Amino acid sequence: MKVLNKSMLKNATNLAKGTKAQSFFLHVDCLENEDYSLDLPKGCDLVAVSQRTNGLPEEFSLRYPKNILLPRLPLGRLGLIKVSVAFAIPAGLLDDGYKVVFLCGSSQLKALDTLTFFEIGKDNEIVNTKNIRGISNTVLPQVFETTLNLAMELANKGREGKPVGTIFVLGDEDRVMQLSKQMIINPFKGYTEEERNILGPGLKETIREFSALDGAFVIAGNGTVLTAGRYLGATADSTDVARGLGSRHLAASGITALTGAVAIVISESTGDVRIFKNGKTVMEIEKG
Repeated sequence: MKVLNKSMLKNATNLAKGTKAQSFFLHVDCLENEDYSLDLPKGCDLVAVSQRTNGLPEEFSLRYPKNILLPRLPLGRLGLIKVSVAFAIPAGLLDDGYKVVFLCGSSQLKALDTLTFFEIGKDNEIVNTKNIRGISNTVLPQVFETTLNLAMELANKGREGKPVGTIFVLGDEDRVMQLSKQMIINPFKGYTEEERNILGPGLKETIREFSALDGAFVIAGNGTVLTAGRYLGATADSTDVARGLGSRHLAASGITALTGAVAIVISESTGDVRIFKNGKTVMEIEKG
């Protein structure tokens, strides 16, 4: 596959030069270490994308410090692109007007086979970048990234082999709590903020267990899980939910239309994950 990879890298580099791209995303899991040499145009930053459980090789991380580590889950080419962009924008790796070259492929075959070009703010087929950019105003990028990773894991693996459907509401927590009500006794009440922060290593399994409860998780912008089993009754005329989607999606659309929060919804029937902001679906990640 080295001949194919060499050709794809050359074509992608030429595309970056010809379009004067500011960002070059490379799915480095498709390459061997000796293939990492790139002749990028001036002013074009390389962003390494990887699903390796042990992270990137040290020499590569030092040379290209901008990188995105995705969960080790089955993602199609489009899913990989979508999630990478969703992580990159709140983290400040992409901005409005950036021209992006994205090169990815099969990590199993070690083959680069998909070359994509898009401009942030103009190409909404991949992601609604206008609303994604607003996420970092209310949620820490690492909190958003951790929660989205967890949602994708739940969507893919479920709980004890059974499908899971739930909602995570992030940020603008005071307003969200005002517009919602508790359906059950709050299982997170009485614990310190440190014990119930989603960035903590021990909370993932707890959230996995509580994901079977009806209602939503409400998470503060700093990652503190405030409650689970929360009923989101807010509705708004400006909601934008595709026909056929259920009550969870309507609730997520409604609460994000009336607050500055972000909502991540797992569909129990399909396993797809959708992100809502300002009452609109800003991204849909199909189950791999």
